[in-house]
Amino acid sequence: MAETAGEKSVGKVVHWYDKVGVAVVKLAAALKIGDRVKVKRGEEEFEDSVTSMQLDHQPIETGKKGQEVAVKLSQQAKEGADVFKM
Repeated sequence: MAETAGEKSVGKVVHWYDKVGVAVVKLAAALKIGDRVKVKRGEEEFEDSVTSMQLDHQPIETGKKGQEVAVKLSQQAKEGADVFKM
């Protein structure tokens, strides 16, 4: 997970639920509703806003380091993709 200027690594995608467009992200840093993120795997990358986040099927405002949270995304995020906060 190489960090670049203006980007801070916040975690890694551990699972993708295709039907609902949700990525399970193992957090390495805090992430909250409204944050802009970049999802990157190899040459593929896209930016998105965190509009919905859940922990154990319950809506949360902020995910903490070490948690696995479900984040709604507009595009597919493959397992192993790095997630950066913009």
